[in-house]
Amino acid sequence: MDLLGTASLLMTVTALFAYVNHRFIRLPVTIGIMVISLLFSLLMVGLSKAGFTLGREYTELLLAGVDFDATLMQGMLSFLLFAGALHINLNELLDKQWVVGILATVGVVVSTFLVGISSWFILRLFGLDMPFIYCLLFGSLIAPTDPVAVIAILKTAGASKSLETKIAGESLFNDGIAVVVFLVVLGLATSGEDLSVMNVVQLFAQETLGGAGFGFLIGWVCYRLLKTVDNYHVEVLLTLALVMGGYAAANAMHLSGPIAIVVAGLLIGNHGRRFAMSDKTRVNLDTFWELIDEILNAVLFMLIGLEVIILGISGNYVLAGMLMFLIVLTARFIAVGIPVSLLKLRQSFHPYVISILTWGGIRGGISVALALSLPAGAERDIIVGITYVIVILSVVIQGLTIKSLVQYAAGQYQARDPG
Repeated sequence: MDLLGTASLLMTVTALFAYVNHRFIRLPVTIGIMVISLLFSLLMVGLSKAGFTLGREYTELLLAGVDFDATLMQGMLSFLLFAGALHINLNELLDKQWVVGILATVGVVVSTFLVGISSWFILRLFGLDMPFIYCLLFGSLIAPTDPVAVIAILKTAGASKSLETKIAGESLFNDGIAVVVFLVVLGLATSGEDLSVMNVVQLFAQETLGGAGFGFLIGWVCYRLLKTVDNYHVEVLLTLALVMGGYAAANAMHLSGPIAIVVAGLLIGNHGRRFAMSDKTRVNLDTFWELIDEILNAVLFMLIGLEVIILGISGNYVLAGMLMFLIVLTARFIAVGIPVSLLKLRQSFHPYVISILTWGGIRGGISVALALSLPAGAERDIIVGITYVIVILSVVIQGLTIKSLVQYAAGQYQARDPG
């Protein structure tokens, strides 16, 4: 099947699943689509075991034309990050810069080691022996909270602007940090060579600081161009060029494309929106990027649900994944709780912030994409299977309950401090 045929079929299936969810199930759009596609996948697997293989064969043919890693990391991610960054208030983000910065860096590293060490012991309980370096690799790819999942759910969670800025800001930045950690550990795992501390620091600085600097540069150039025109058709095209061209250029220069696009999106969404756009342009630009965000989110979560057909997850992977899901949550609690508790000595926080940040640390498509990018081998099969189980549980359990948790915390906070 050619690219156009694959894209057309994916969009058709996504639209049908979205319709079924809206008419009959009424879950949040992205979660509902993923649940329906997951149930559809399980039905196809069950029918194939009963001898009815036609549906599964067509679904596998469809998925064979989709490289999940490339589709997300080299395609969708730049659009989703830019759409998310457009609506982050820069002043509020700068006010929370220490919280966001520490959670996106120290939190990722701490979580990587906690999950990596724990998985080395737990996987042995299920007969899934894996070298320690691959356990750390698993820890690095499951550490980041997914901005695609988090931001989509926060829109309906009713969180305060301060809390939303903390969660969304961290989620937008920490995937770039996590990818750098992932690349370092992957290099150790596949090359067998020891990387020096200086090499790690250099790679980290090049990817993160270089990506941020490049993002500011391309964002500033786009801002200057936007300021010289007053035609929303042209201005939408300029932002598209910024996202697509900027992301590709950053990756070509071995800079962090995600961080570059987030920085550029923050600049356009704040400085650009205020000084370079008319009211008509703001409305049309927001509408365009909101549609892009919703459509790509829907397709992404549909793909996550369908992937179970071709992954071949065994019972041991499911059991290990369920236990590791609890470990990942615990690691998130520790990685969030320690820095926030220390920062509480100098600034005030919502009393339930650690619980909400922990439960809001939803894993999503980025973890699946990184797992699928691993070289073929027994370790990859284990990591992909367990990662997939964790992502499904995280999106469904945390995604469906985070709204209630936020509302409960807000109610308790108001009851304690009615003034």
